[in-house]
Amino acid sequence: MYDLIIIGGGPAGLTAAIYAIRKRLNVLVLSKDLGGKTNYRLALPWVEEYQVIRGLEIVNKFRNELEYLDFARHIESVEKVEKKSDHFIVTTKGGAALESKAVIIATGTRQVRMDVPGEKEYTMKGLCYSALSYAPLFIDRSVVVIGDGELALRSAGELSTVAKEVTMVCATDKMMNTPLGQKLKNADNVKIMKDCEVVEVQGDEFARRLILKDKSGKLKEYSADGMFVERALTPNTAMVAGLAALDPQGRIIVDGGCRTNVAGLFAAGDVTNSYAEQVLIAVGEGAKAALSAYDYLLPML
Repeated sequence: MYDLIIIGGGPAGLTAAIYAIRKRLNVLVLSKDLGGKTNYRLALPWVEEYQVIRGLEIVNKFRNELEYLDFARHIESVEKVEKKSDHFIVTTKGGAALESKAVIIATGTRQVRMDVPGEKEYTMKGLCYSALSYAPLFIDRSVVVIGDGELALRSAGELSTVAKEVTMVCATDKMMNTPLGQKLKNADNVKIMKDCEVVEVQGDEFARRLILKDKSGKLKEYSADGMFVERALTPNTAMVAGLAALDPQGRIIVDGGCRTNVAGLFAAGDVTNSYAEQVLIAVGEGAKAALSAYDYLLPML
């Protein structure tokens, strides 16, 4: 039986793993890969690498250390986490049932994609998914925000403070009656294209154009310096459905120490209801989760 199983190999999971190893816990990381969101870097024709704060150096250090300690990692997805009396059973996609005294969930979120031609080809090549991370790179540039929910509204709001022109491509204007929506409607540099959908992304080395279709079926081309798909974030919480308490968005509810409502079950990073989806925040949350798990485990060691 393991002392601690960490599910997820992104910034939160990697940080938690290194802290746990240094506390001399018998720990195992279960993940389909290592690095998570840091494996993807936004490329723009006018941006140099040094201009982007990524948190990548610390994450890579942790990843390299864990790759060296091959006994502490297993590259496989997790299907289910169950609690049985005083311990947990973690079932992997391959059918293995692993036992642990404590578990940290650090599985992150996944973006709701458009699933149109060109999207995959130009992902992180002018087309990206987080204005919260990349808005400062678009000072005096033209950008498109695709989506009509709270995430898209927040992204357009942030981009409107730096970009020359922000165009919202949305199926509805359901969020425009909010205070932020009203501000955007009245902003000189914001254009709202309602009743439109993206049918294709085009470009050269970078994404340059969107092919849009309006409700009448008419196609038109729209060019911009950058494009943000901000439709929604889906937390990867299926493995703890029915076990951990979730908020209305499906994120795991945690307290200040990354503890869930289940004793011995912790969560960290974007998969939780903590504020802001950022690499450096996930790193800090991973450290907190590991330290909280250690405190929980200390009487059993």
